Amino acid sequence: MLTVLPIRYVADVEASRDFYAGLGLAVRQEPGAAVWVRLTAAAGAVGVHAAAVSQGRPPGATELGFATDEPLEEVAQRLQRSDYPYELVEENFGRSIRVTDPDGVVVQIQQIDPDTVRRSTEAMTGDRA
Repeated sequence: MLTVLPIRYVADVEASRDFYAGLGLAVRQEPGAAVWVRLTAAAGAVGVHAAAVSQGRPPGATELGFATDEPLEEVAQRLQRSDYPYELVEENFGRSIRVTDPDGVVVQIQQIDPDTVRRSTEAMTGDRA
């Protein structure tokens, strides 16, 4: 079985570890903690999105994102307690929180709503699902 393991290269491993642990990922202790940390979630996936309908992202762009079934308000509370400013955004798939990591990269935490996705798809394609 393969496990998807995107790697973020960062300026400060400790600051990034704290940031991503604050989002809800679990820290796995491994050798080399000063230069490497693995943070795990219950599941992982890779999303492939048409750039033409991505609200300005060019083909080839990669974004670090997480999908959650946890209420975004709970994620927002954790971010607020850790003094990480965030933005709650209404999207064409539901809602998301956008927060900037210690290296200045915007991370998206998505709460996908199937009804919103269906309406957005219908609006873009003219098809009724």
